[in-house]
This record gives sequence, C-alpha cells and structure tokens, in this order.
Amino acid sequence: LKLSRDTTRGKPGAIFSLAGSNFNQDMATNQKLPQKESGIFKKLVRCYECKQYKNGLKFAKQILGNPKFAEHGETLAMKGLILNFVGRKEEAYENVRRGLKNDIKSHVCWHVYGLLQRSDKKYNEAIKCYRNALKHDKENVQILRDLSLLQIQIRDQEGFRDTRYQLLKVRPAQRSSWVGYALSYHMLKDYEMALKVMAEYRKTQSQPTSLPDYEFSEMILYEVELLSESRKYSEALRHLDTYKQFISDELSYQETKGQILIEEKRLGEAELIYRDLLVRNSENYEYYEKLERCLILPTDEDRLLLYQVLREDFPRSHVCRRIPLGFVNRPLFQEMLDKYLRPPIHKGVPSLFMDLKPLYRYPDKASIIGETVHGYLSSLETCNKFHPSDPDPEEPPTALLWVWFFLSQHYDMIGDSKLSLEYINKAIDHTPTHIELYMMKSTIYKHGGDYEAAAKWMDEARSMDTADRFVNCKSVKYFLRVNEIERAIETAGMFTRDGLPPLQMLDEMQCMWFQTELARAYWRLGCFGEALVKYHEIDKHFEDIIEDQFDFHTYCMRKMTLRAYVGVLRLEDKLQSHKSFFKAAQDAIELYLYLHDKPDARRSKAPPVTPTVENDLSHLSASERKKVQRKQRKALARAQAKAELEKEKENKHNTKQEDEKKSHDDSKPKFNSKELLEVEKPLEEAMKFLIPLQTLCSERIETHLLAYAIHSRRRKYLLMLQSLKRSFNIDQTHPKLHLYLIDFILLLEREKPDFPDPVKLVIEQTIPRLTLGRSLDDMNHDFIITHSKSLSHLMAGAQVMYRLHSDKKNEAILLITSLSDELTDRSLKTCQSVFGILKSGTLGDCTNIISSYVAECHKLFPLATCFKPPLDALAEKGVVEAISADASACVGVCGRKNDMSQINSQTHTNETH
Repeated sequence: LKLSRDTTRGKPGAIFSLAGSNFNQDMATNQKLPQKESGIFKKLVRCYECKQYKNGLKFAKQILGNPKFAEHGETLAMKGLILNFVGRKEEAYENVRRGLKNDIKSHVCWHVYGLLQRSDKKYNEAIKCYRNALKHDKENVQILRDLSLLQIQIRDQEGFRDTRYQLLKVRPAQRSSWVGYALSYHMLKDYEMALKVMAEYRKTQSQPTSLPDYEFSEMILYEVELLSESRKYSEALRHLDTYKQFISDELSYQETKGQILIEEKRLGEAELIYRDLLVRNSENYEYYEKLERCLILPTDEDRLLLYQVLREDFPRSHVCRRIPLGFVNRPLFQEMLDKYLRPPIHKGVPSLFMDLKPLYRYPDKASIIGETVHGYLSSLETCNKFHPSDPDPEEPPTALLWVWFFLSQHYDMIGDSKLSLEYINKAIDHTPTHIELYMMKSTIYKHGGDYEAAAKWMDEARSMDTADRFVNCKSVKYFLRVNEIERAIETAGMFTRDGLPPLQMLDEMQCMWFQTELARAYWRLGCFGEALVKYHEIDKHFEDIIEDQFDFHTYCMRKMTLRAYVGVLRLEDKLQSHKSFFKAAQDAIELYLYLHDKPDARRSKAPPVTPTVENDLSHLSASERKKVQRKQRKALARAQAKAELEKEKENKHNTKQEDEKKSHDDSKPKFNSKELLEVEKPLEEAMKFLIPLQTLCSERIETHLLAYAIHSRRRKYLLMLQSLKRSFNIDQTHPKLHLYLIDFILLLEREKPDFPDPVKLVIEQTIPRLTLGRSLDDMNHDFIITHSKSLSHLMAGAQVMYRLHSDKKNEAILLITSLSDELTDRSLKTCQSVFGILKSGTLGDCTNIISSYVAECHKLFPLATCFKPPLDALAEKGVVEAISADASACVGVCGRKNDMSQINSQTHTNETH
C-alpha cells in the first residue's frame, strides 16, 4: 500500500494510493484468489486509485458475490476503504473488521484498518494497527513509512527514531532513509548522532559535478545548522568554508556565517559580513542591529556617528535615517526629523505616520513632531514651502494635503479627536477623491467611541474603490462591530467565490478575524449558540493546520528542504500560542463562564439582550428601551433568516464529483448552535479551551487569570491557589490579580472548607508569600498608594475597599471617578469600565453620581456615544444607531468590560445560595 497526501483543502484525511502493489495469489497469508478473481481485484484497486468508487464497489461485489470468496479478507478490507470515502463510515468499519477477522494474519488487512483509523484521526489506534501489520511483514517499506509519518505527527520522537532505523536497514540506498534517520536524532536533540548519520551518508555520495545543486546545498546548510545548535561553532565555520562552492543560497550562507562569527566573538570578521549584507539590502533592520553588536558601540554618540557614515554609503536607504530618531534627543532630534519628514510629505506617502508611531512612547518627541509639522503647515499656507528661507522651489499642492493628513493622525494619537476631525475635514475638502482620507476619518470616530459613524465612513471609503480588498475587509469589520451582520456578510461576499455562500467560503478560507468579530457580534445580540459555533470553528482551523503537517513529512525529506521542515515542526508545536487562537479561546472561555453564571441564557428561546447592552440603555425611558430591544431582535431575525437561506443554497450547491462532496461534508464536523448552547457543564467546555493556553501561553498572565475564574466556580481551591501563584510570578502588580487574591482569601474565611492536613499546610504556607505577610487592609492601602496614577489599578483598589468596608463607599467612588490629568491610563476604555462598575451596583447604589460622571467623560470624549446626553444621542443618530455604537464598545466580550465587577456579583450569588 502506497500512501500519498491529497493537498486539496477539504478532502477527508488522505487519499491512499495502491499503485505498484502486486496483488496476486501470494499476497494473502491464508486466502488465495484464482486468476480471474485476482484480475478483478486489480481492477478494484485501480478504481480506488482513480476515485471511481462506484465501479470499485461493483468489482468488490463480483468477488464477494461468489460463495467461495464471500469472506475474502483483503477484498472486504478494500471495500471498506472505498465505503469510507463515499461517507458510509459504519459500513466501512464493519467490512474492514470482517476482513481482518477472516484473515487476521494479512498485513494488508491490518494496514487498511490502520488507514481507516488514521482517516478518523485516531492516530494511536492506527499506530497499533501498523505495528500488527509489521508483525506479519517486518520489512514492508510502505507500512514503515506510514508508521513513521504518524509517529512524527504525534511527536513520538523515540518511536520515530526506531522506525526510521528500520527503514534505513531495509532501504539503505535511498537518501530519504538516511535523512529521516538523522532528523529523528535532531528532534531528540542528539546532535552528535545526527551529524554522524549525515557524515556517513555524505561518504556514500560523490560531490556534484554540475552546479548549482540545490539539494546538496541544502544538505550542507542543514549540517551547519546541526553544528550551530550543538554549539560547535568552529566546526560549523570550517564546514561552511569547506563546501562554500557547493552552497547555492548565497544569502543564507552569509547570514549563517555572520551569526556564527558573532557567537564565536570574532566580531571583526562578522562586521565585514554584515557590511556586505547591507550592500545587498540596506533596508533590513536586522543587519543594522547585528552590525551594532559587532562594533560594540557604548554611547549614543558612537551610534550616531556610525549611521552618519552609513548614510553616506547608502544615501537612498530609509532605515539608516529612521533608526537614529529612536535614540537621539533635542536639538539634534528636531534637525534630523525635519530632514526625515520632508521627502515623504513632498511625495505623498500615507504610511509616514505609522513609521513614526513608535516614537510617541516618548512625550517630548511626540510634541516635537507636532511642532515641526505645524511649522510646515504655517509655511505652506503662506509661501507654499516647508520653510520661508528654503532655496528649493515651491512644493506641490498635495504637500498641504499630506500635512493635514499627518496632523489628523497626530492629534488622533494623542487623544484630541476634535482637532483630528478638523484637519481631516480640511483634507477631504481639498481632495474629496482620496480613499485614505475617508479611512482616517473612520478611524477617528472609532477611537472616539462612535462606532456607527466609523462604519459609515469606512463604507464610504470602500464604495470609492470596490476592487480594494483591504478596504473591503475594514468595512466588514466595522459593520460587525455595530452588529450589522447582514451588511457585513453581504460586503464580504463581494470578494468570495461565485456560487458559494460567503459564510461557507470564509470558513473554508480560514478567515479567523472575520469569525472572531462575527462571534462577538452574535454575543452582543444575545445569540450565544451562534457565537460558540464560530469559536469552535476557529479551534477547528488550528486543528486542520496541525493536520496539514502530513503534506510535508514525506515531501521535505525527499526534496531535502530540511531547514524549512524543522522550522515547520517547531512552529506547529507552538501553533496554538498564536494571537488569533488566544483571542478566540479567551472569548470562548468568558462566554462559557457567562453561561455558567446565568443558566437561563442557555434555555432562552427568544434572542435575549445581554446585560451589558441593556445597561447601556439605562439612560432611556422604559418605552424607548423596549422599542430599541424590539428593533434589535428584528434585525437579528433578519440576519438569521438570511443565514438559513444561505444554508439552503449551500445544500443545493452541486460539485463535479458527488462522492467527494459527500465525503467532504461527512469529514468536516458541523457545529450545532443549539447543542453548544445547551451544554450541561459549561465549565468543562471552557477547560477544553484553557488547556492549550496553559501549555503554550503559560508566560501570559491572562491565561492564569482565566484559569482562576474557572476554578473558582468549581471550588477547586488548590488549582485556584496555583493560578494565583503563577500570576504572581508573572506580574504581581496586575489589578485583576489583586482583586482575585483578595477574593480568594475572603472566600476561605467565609466558607471555611474542611481541607486535609497536607492541603491546609500548602495554603497556609503560600498565602503569606502572596500577601507579603500583610493584612488585607494594608495590602489594599499599599496597592492604592503605589498605583495612584493608574485608573485600572484604582478600580481594583476601590472594589476591594468597598468589599472590606462598605461604609467607605463614597471614598471608593471618589477614587475611581476622579479624572485627573495625572492618570496615565485615562482612556475611553478605562472610563467605560468605571461607568460599568457604577451602573452594575458593585459599589452599591451610585445613581446620584452617574449623571455627573457621564457629563465629565463627555467633555473628555465628545464623540463617544456611551457618554453623550440622551437627547443629543437620539437627535444625532437615532436610538438604534446610538445603542449599536455603544454596544460595540462593550466587547471584550460582555464579560470583559465589567470583569472585575463580576467577581463581586458572583460572590454575592454564592452567599445567597
């Protein structure tokens, strides 16, 4: 049996080819076919290889229809394999098991059974089947190869090494046998043995006569990588120099040699290498960084001198002029900034501000940037030059446009949305046909908190160039953030394949940003089941990516792309640490926590309005609130009706090969929103998302805070303590950690659980380390004093203060409602969180302070719809628009905006129970 991979996306598992197999009377151990039936069997195999499954089943029926061969094991196994690919999985297993029962000593039956198990991703069971097949045919190359593929797939490194050794003994003349065996030791970090295997293989090969020989070149570079990872840098350099003439990839040769020379502290030679690389590519930041390491420049003056020389060598290089801006100070910074800004403004480079955005971490440099560009503006308006004394001719009319554009971005960055809008409106009046200007205006409204207006202006930009995919994606995202699901899907459908529903196409394309935003929109609208479907689809995407490794296991060893292959394996090992997975897993966990806390949400028939959105309607009267909720439900019903219509179209969509489509549909799990919503144990489902984060994202404090949130609801005290301890080791000043630690101690005092002595000892020894031996009042007092300029920390401190002493309510409210200019994180997001705490009752009844706080916030954030007075909001946009924009600010999702306040409400619920 010969195994090959069908790389077409959507095909089930793998396609298994039987080409070249000699199926005759000797192939079975205790069952033989006559010449006629043997010929039919060969036709059966060919039909399977050509995907002619119906004809294959007919040939199988001809053999099995003969009473003498009705129980022929290998025919039954082949029939089962074909049935598996036409979607009749139960019959497939039944036939293969019957075949195996009738011919249990046939390696073919065991192999086919293993292929069947592998197609269902039961890799451990498939490995057992392959091992049983090898008992009856120890030197079967194809079974050994299939076994090695599964072992490397599940990272059974030692088993992989043993199997590759067996393959090497059976096929010592094949290059892939040697390479695979060396790779197995590389994965085990036994670099010495891997190098010995590669050296022995190289002895059997003659040096290439015709150059370039890319495969031989890759083999040499792979050996150098092995030497480098084993820290044998001198040998690696000798190896590079010995085989330099055979290395085709000159760039990899220089980069590898330069890095090794740095590790060897031979900085002079490394300097020459990186200077040569800069000649090759003077826009590579890494080369400049490595050159600085080689020169060991102790002061900023030395670094500046280096870049002055480099500017003379590479006068057109953008990078060697940009890097010094990061470390020089006044007045040199202003002089260099002036030279840096003029050419892109003259040419009209829209990305200029994004290039300088990292400099805004330094307030003095941010102010200099603003002053410099304002100087350009005043000069351009008077004499059409950057400076009146410039000898250069006048600037083009577009220079003024790009100065306005830059100033708009500048003021948006520092939080002045009023001035930002003023300058972008001037730019639009000047050139009303430029898409970038409308996109910037949309961004200003988004940062200002008016998401409905942001979606409107982004759609305006999209309509100006319907062939621009990037702007289309931005428009889709902004529509989803105001819960306009129907318009978002319709807009996204402009760039999907004709004949397929957009949602299906975006799922097949693994468009995870869209699914994440769509899930959050569903959550805000109260469609928790649909939101869970999207989160599970994202999880499935990552499983598919891991599964796609099968495309590379055989190919890379055959084509000698070993360095890239090792990189792929290491990437796959930490794939679920990717930010897309982390974001989806975090949202899914919070949604499951929400469903656990509110069981009624799992059984609601009508789409409910989430508490977060309902809180945002608090400034409306009861009749207005009902009207808004009714309109939201109607919009949701329309979106659901359209989704059902798309599903009907999807069912009617016919492909060229019906059998392949059926097998594809069966292989891809369909998530049922009702089943996901009505799950009995939400916390167990949340744990499924948490486990990958604990494995691969243990360095992020959010992982352990999520773990605490789950374990606290399960009352797993040791796991709660473990999560707190891990969070403490990462960032002991995190506001949520402070809140959770106090919550844990108060929980122990209130519930007084009866622990076994060892558990009690662990808790008694660990808590003093986390509290530093202080009382709860002292902890909270020190926390507030230490972080008196951080609103996020003050929110946590205020909640703890009220928990410990309810009579200090006014002091706690004053602590978080102060909008002093000294606060370092006084942003729209944190102020919305304070607003949520005041409305939720976490600090008691705060109705008397809410209106004044909203008025103060409205002065700071005039565009934010959540802080606009009710009459203004209704007059400007209408009720539904104002609420949609307000609701979009609540996602992180509804649990994340008021996450701190939920702890207290959860504790209150527990006390009530």
